[in-house]
Amino acid sequence: MTDNLKKLNRNLSEISAWLKFDKVPWVIAGPCSAETEEQVFSTAREVSKCPYVKVFRAGVWKPRTRPNTFEGVGKVGLQWLRAVKAETLLPTTTEVANAKHIELCLDNDIDILWIGARTTVNPFMVQEIANALKGVDVPVLVKNPINAELGLWLGAIERLYQAGIKKLAAIHRGFSTYVETEYRNSPNWRIPIELKRLLPNLPIICDPSHIGGSRDFIEPISQTALDLGIEGLMIETHIDPDRALSDSKQQIAPKVLIKLLNKLRARNTAITDEDVKAKIARLRTEISHVDSQIIQDLAERFRWVEEIGKLKQQHNISVLQINRWENLLKDHLLKAKKLDLDAEFIKAVFELIHAQAVKRQSTGWPGPLRD
Repeated sequence: MTDNLKKLNRNLSEISAWLKFDKVPWVIAGPCSAETEEQVFSTAREVSKCPYVKVFRAGVWKPRTRPNTFEGVGKVGLQWLRAVKAETLLPTTTEVANAKHIELCLDNDIDILWIGARTTVNPFMVQEIANALKGVDVPVLVKNPINAELGLWLGAIERLYQAGIKKLAAIHRGFSTYVETEYRNSPNWRIPIELKRLLPNLPIICDPSHIGGSRDFIEPISQTALDLGIEGLMIETHIDPDRALSDSKQQIAPKVLIKLLNKLRARNTAITDEDVKAKIARLRTEISHVDSQIIQDLAERFRWVEEIGKLKQQHNISVLQINRWENLLKDHLLKAKKLDLDAEFIKAVFELIHAQAVKRQSTGWPGPLRD
């Protein structure tokens, strides 16, 4: 962790300073979009009955890919949110994408702001928001960028912190991918896990609605998040989800939300049982030995790779031997299947190893690995 990140992590406000909750998961719930006053109030009244729900959400400005689609009701929706808070006592949150949005939200006493994935990806827009928030004491949630780049996510958080915002949290809503999967956005859990490693004091919220893109996936994705120690969830909830004007397939009714949350199993983030702690410590020691052996084996593998590379250069042979690589990968996947290892995982691991081997055998690769 760099000194700047250490300082940021050290100075983050405890979430208990700006959000009160006594149950895990704590939940931000409400419709994707505020559509009508009746829709907003009906949804808010129902979700407020759930003890897990601590914040009411509704988008009033919706960044749509295509023009002439529903882009939100605008500032009138902020007045609805203000009235919802007065009636239900739930804090409110909505998405902002520019300085004007922030001004309007503050004028309407919106409690928490969030920055959407399409905004996080653009440092110019994030900086505009950061500049508009200087001197303002308001919590800000930062969704991950649409593409799987941790640097953009961190950069947005850093820009807000430098503007004086210390009440920060991250929202994991998944990443766009060119490969079709069952989910709308790939969860790519390693990225939020790495964010947590770099900023352990930063609260992380999982948005299973956007990851899954379908209400059928909300429960399993939420449970996975809890299993990983993520305590906050943002779940899109609509009084009549099938008729929602945006993202209808991924929204659920308030009654479904309440049933779902009662089924989820929260995990202890700390190991308190001394006997269990000792057993886990012993198993982790064994894993550390295996990890050390893996690193040594990789070092030895690349030494052989370098020897082959020298021969290829001496005899003017191309670095990439595609038939050899295809056969090697097939062999690895067959072995993985016999050992009940996930094929996609093994494929990803050896693609990384192969890419590094090609790099080392190509002109300009760095010198040999040293023991």
